[in-house]
Amino acid sequence: MRNKRTVRIGDRVIGGNEPVLIQSMTNTDTADVDATVSQILSLEEAGCEIIRVAAYDVRSACAIEGIKERIHIPLVADVHFDADIAIAAIEHGADKVRINPGNIGSEANVRRVADAAKMHHVPIRVGANSGSLDSKYQGMDMADALYESALGNIRMLENAGFHDIVVALKSSDVRESIRAYRKMDASFDYPLHVGVTEAGDFEQSIVKSSIGIGGLLADDIGDTIRVSVTGDPILEIKAAKDILRFSGVRSFGPEIISCPTCARTEIDLIGLTGKVKELVKDIDRDIRIAVMGCIVNGPGEARNADIGIAGGKGEGLIFKKGIPVIKVREEELFDTFREYLKEYLSE
Repeated sequence: MRNKRTVRIGDRVIGGNEPVLIQSMTNTDTADVDATVSQILSLEEAGCEIIRVAAYDVRSACAIEGIKERIHIPLVADVHFDADIAIAAIEHGADKVRINPGNIGSEANVRRVADAAKMHHVPIRVGANSGSLDSKYQGMDMADALYESALGNIRMLENAGFHDIVVALKSSDVRESIRAYRKMDASFDYPLHVGVTEAGDFEQSIVKSSIGIGGLLADDIGDTIRVSVTGDPILEIKAAKDILRFSGVRSFGPEIISCPTCARTEIDLIGLTGKVKELVKDIDRDIRIAVMGCIVNGPGEARNADIGIAGGKGEGLIFKKGIPVIKVREEELFDTFREYLKEYLSE
């Protein structure tokens, strides 16, 4: 069980025993309000729960006010180097700001941002990124360097009397990220924003993020996650949902269990699985579906699912809540499954 303090971000809360929330980041020009809103609305529809935008100058920070009026999820302003940009973002409606106290100037500047955040009840996300560590950490073990950098950021804010903090420690190296987060989790009760940074295109990122984020979630570490993908941020949401689902942290509709096929497979399992996947893609209900191809594991997996198919030689059994209900020929399997699924969902 996670044991973190809670932090409110707009109308959502992370930490404590709240659900682990999904984040993404826009890749539009934040100053282009229409384009940014359009992308955020698409991300909302896909399941994004917190969105981050780059506030790269005061103009883009001020655009947050117009963006906020047209979206429905909390908005985080990502700020580097300039305290005035962070303050402008806070004053124009950001629900959280992401700063790096180590690159935003003097401790006086950190205090200015903290004072503005306190006044507007806005939390601050701090932390370290392997690509932007101070030169003083060169030569250190990267996980220790990430931890020490984040620790310095935390202390700066605490010295400013600010404790509404979320922490991130991201490396492009999966093992470094995991070790850094584990160390931070053991040391502080601030909520953790978990991810593997610069993880690459979707194919590479889904592997690195599944290992890094999924491994931490399996240890109950992480309060909000962002999957980093070079490409369409919609892909980040799909990957995040699957990571949360298969880590056993949250559920997002049907889960299909299907075997990889082998010489014992005597039905068109690949085609059948594809048809079942298409059939259930819009079902908004937690349900476990097995589509299995032979007698080795098929009956057992189908028996453990809410509803399932166990294939044989040119035929298959339909299972419902562990009980075999009907045996039909292969060509009738999908249509029969569809009818029993409809009946199951109406119960």
